[in-house]
Amino acid sequence: MTATADTLASGPGWHVADVICTASAGDRPFEEAHRDFCVAAVTSGSFRYRAQQGTAVLAPGSLLLGNSGTCYECGHEHGNGDRCLSFHFGSAYMDRIVADVPGARTLSFAAPRLPPLPALAPLLAEAEAARDMADTDAFEELALRVAGAAVATLSGATHGGCDPSRRDQKRVAEAVRRIELDADGPISLPALADETATSPYHFLRTFRQVAGMTPYQYLLRTRLHRAAVRLRTSNDAISAIAFEAGFNDLSTFNRRFRRLMGETPGRYRARRAGRG
Repeated sequence: MTATADTLASGPGWHVADVICTASAGDRPFEEAHRDFCVAAVTSGSFRYRAQQGTAVLAPGSLLLGNSGTCYECGHEHGNGDRCLSFHFGSAYMDRIVADVPGARTLSFAAPRLPPLPALAPLLAEAEAARDMADTDAFEELALRVAGAAVATLSGATHGGCDPSRRDQKRVAEAVRRIELDADGPISLPALADETATSPYHFLRTFRQVAGMTPYQYLLRTRLHRAAVRLRTSNDAISAIAFEAGFNDLSTFNRRFRRLMGETPGRYRARRAGRG
């Protein structure tokens, strides 16, 4: 049995890894222990997972749920190998999320997995795309969203019925102004939450509800919009525009620009120069 875990991103109390297992049907099931709370999204392959909460077969789109300090066993009797996006959370980190999810009362997961649910499909697709595009900055928010979604789904909580308060709307407006002012520099989700005196999970959930996107998505759109304006109004080098907009490397800027605008920065500039 061979398994590799490549850490994609990490922060205080959390980390996410790309885990690839090449075990086959002939290999013995292996036993390990969850050091932290774990929510692992299966992106390919299937395997049997046995933990304190029970036994389940996990397939693409399902979520493995692991409680901190408990043992588990994985086996591949029905197929060879699998790949997971494995999110790990410290107890203090998870405790704050549970406290902010209406209806959630316990810190431990009562079930060994969540099946492929339509409501979770867009979030898991977003996480897999972030892995494939090496968008490590996106995982700070994705970790919170994945953990919150698992806790909320198990507790039966919903977030759609309660409008944000005036106080929350004011907090989001202040965060938007902060992003607009400092879009070319590093802005972290915990820092934005601290400035609004809320937990990161509550702030992220409220920001999405008010602004229609996450803080990271808003930051990216702000940077790309400003870069697009400069591409139209200046002759500066594309690399200079990218770096001054807040991107660390040109390839990342090109990839994200094309994804949002539908064409590369060079083609965007050339086509509009031709029209001019």
